Amino acid sequence: MDLGLKGRVALVTGASMGIGEAAVYELAAEGCDLGICARNLEPLNKVRERVLARGVRCVAVRCDIRKAGEITAMFDEIKRAFGRLDILVNNAGAATPGAFASLSDDQLVADYELKIMGQVRCTRAALPLLEKSPSPRVINVNAVAGRVYIPGLFATTVHRAGCYALNKALAWELAEKKILVNSINIGLVHTNQIERMHAQRAADVPFEKFMERAAQAVPLKRLGEPHEVSGLIAFLASDRAGFITGASIDVAGGQGVHV
Repeated sequence: MDLGLKGRVALVTGASMGIGEAAVYELAAEGCDLGICARNLEPLNKVRERVLARGVRCVAVRCDIRKAGEITAMFDEIKRAFGRLDILVNNAGAATPGAFASLSDDQLVADYELKIMGQVRCTRAALPLLEKSPSPRVINVNAVAGRVYIPGLFATTVHRAGCYALNKALAWELAEKKILVNSINIGLVHTNQIERMHAQRAADVPFEKFMERAAQAVPLKRLGEPHEVSGLIAFLASDRAGFITGASIDVAGGQGVHV
């Protein structure tokens, strides 16, 4: 399906692997030029090479979105390279495992800086460019753990719930500028984060067995794949989603049941 995105410019944070990487390829296939960022430049440059091979432009920028100065520098680079921005995908984020009693103030603050302030600062920095776009979009990748508590993910539950509120507030405040803001909430998706969870929680269990157990928590009895998230990102970026803003859409195989 041609979503009419050819020639638009998208910036994807956390783009070196997982859902971010899948989103980059999805948007490139639709003809978008890409700005991509991550903390580690080596894998990010490999993604950039694959994107360039698809015939669109791509700029890779090392950026830790917990640091305001690095965000400012990144958007300066996007402006120099493309002169515009139509789509911001706030994807960067990693789970900080631990229960309330085990997490320090420093760990909680770092998780807050990544999840909530990362989205706040990137969206704020993007506004001068998005306001000039004929079809501006902000797409926030969050987690169903913000709706329903998952044991061992206290920080994610608290801060992703804040991200949901941020998504709603931004959608309302930016509607007058015709900037659409939506949230995609993932469950268990087969990415590098699942491999980290295995190493942190059950290193003595074979990975295949760990995956089987994890799947039992999902009503569909399987983990999702990155492309099952990236397809929705591309749709929300398109004009076909032109009347959707403030939405919060679960891509979790039924996990995180709520009314």
